[in-house]
Amino acid sequence: MLKLRQATVVSIDPLTVDLAGEQRPAWADTGLVGACEVGDLVVVNTEARDLGLGSGGFDIVHVNLTRGLDGEGAESEHVMKLNYSSLQHPVATIERPVGDRGPGSAVPVLAIGLHGHLAPAAWAARAASDGGQALRIAYVQTGGGALPGSMSDDVKCLLDSGLIAGHITAGPAYGGQSEAISLVGALDAAGSLGFDGVMAGPGPGILGSATTYGHGGMAALDAAHAGLSLGAAVAVSARLSSSDPRPRHRGLSHHTRTVLELLLEAVVVPVPEGRDDLAEALMQISGGMHRVRFEPVDLDGYCRSGLPRNTMGRDIDDDPDFFSGSLAAGAALFNLIGN
Repeated sequence: MLKLRQATVVSIDPLTVDLAGEQRPAWADTGLVGACEVGDLVVVNTEARDLGLGSGGFDIVHVNLTRGLDGEGAESEHVMKLNYSSLQHPVATIERPVGDRGPGSAVPVLAIGLHGHLAPAAWAARAASDGGQALRIAYVQTGGGALPGSMSDDVKCLLDSGLIAGHITAGPAYGGQSEAISLVGALDAAGSLGFDGVMAGPGPGILGSATTYGHGGMAALDAAHAGLSLGAAVAVSARLSSSDPRPRHRGLSHHTRTVLELLLEAVVVPVPEGRDDLAEALMQISGGMHRVRFEPVDLDGYCRSGLPRNTMGRDIDDDPDFFSGSLAAGAALFNLIGN
């Protein structure tokens, strides 16, 4: 059963609830459950916080009993997200009609395995244009992390700054500017919506189980295969780390290794200039099938951008490799678009 508890809103900025005398941080998806005000009686899901999950340090508002029971719903849409759950809701989708196109005309795709790669990659793609015409890049949010499209502060910042031009939530993810039933449908539609390229990967709070295949980073495999099936040029952003406390993520993370080993066709794997050690490791994966591409990275420039410089509690100065890998990936996406 869901671990649902009744609480009272005691603050809205930040959202805080009183649960049996304990004040606890909370989050509400206002697109689904509406806004909260001080004094509202709410039902919250406490499971993630009670389990002490690093990405779940707050309770989630399931329903606002005071002002959340008067939603009108939709009149015409019939495609449901979160279907057959208590939070199912109708959406308008962007997939193209039957017969509208064929494979082979998709825009380039950068597959990312975790949300922290999005901001550095988007910044690097813009920086690579060197003052030229700004690219229209879409972020396609997949499963593997947070499903609500409104949860990511990074996405809001990137949209406001123009570093990404659109936000599509695909598959189980929902709440973006546009909705797609499937990941391949989202990538296919991107060209007709005027985007030059796509970055596809999970929302914040990646899932993980310390197993080979049971983690949200596998979303990069799905994104890469979807792009390849449409005839798109595809790059995979390598997850790197110089200081992750978990040995399986140091150097080239096992997340990226697994994705590259399972891919059925070759992709571009960008690495920072001068990292011959990474190139050699990558060439050994899948018998050298993938195309390693060296790309320049500007860590100092990214630090001056004001974009996020922390990952899982580590600053960019503590883990430069994490940011270097995604900066190289963004530069590679720019080059794929240009070619």
